[in-house]
Amino acid sequence: MKTRIKWIEQVTFLAETESGHSIVMDGAPEGGGRNLAARPMETLLAGAGGCAAYDVVTILKKARQNVVDCVVEVQADRAAQDRMVFTRIHLHFVVAGAAIDAKHVARAIELSARKYCSATAMLGKTADITHDFEIRDAAYSRDSVPSAQPELPVTTKTSL
Repeated sequence: MKTRIKWIEQVTFLAETESGHSIVMDGAPEGGGRNLAARPMETLLAGAGGCAAYDVVTILKKARQNVVDCVVEVQADRAAQDRMVFTRIHLHFVVAGAAIDAKHVARAIELSARKYCSATAMLGKTADITHDFEIRDAAYSRDSVPSAQPELPVTTKTSL
């Protein structure tokens, strides 16, 4: 795998991935940035959440679960001193669908955490990574499920 990072100006950079996609990154104003894009560490955290979400959705679909939406809310703490690595990461999965089995969701998250997600495996070298999930009933098509989904009833909330 390859990626190319090009300095644009100040502390703004453009990452060009081997798959042909681009990501703009910038620093905070107090670090010389202009707040034009995500910070590099934010993209790292987003990548971990995306990797885990990919695994969970794929595993749930293989288990024939009727998933219509999956959101991962990631919260993290960083060390106070330089290198400022992640020291704690929590992934909260919100899975929506019709008749989703909590055992399948727990298993999918466990498999992602223990076997499949390369990103969280690497970050787990410095951070304590925890997971929990909730299931929301949704007998809708994926397009009709709002991203925040506050009006959908929570049927299960579980910590792993």
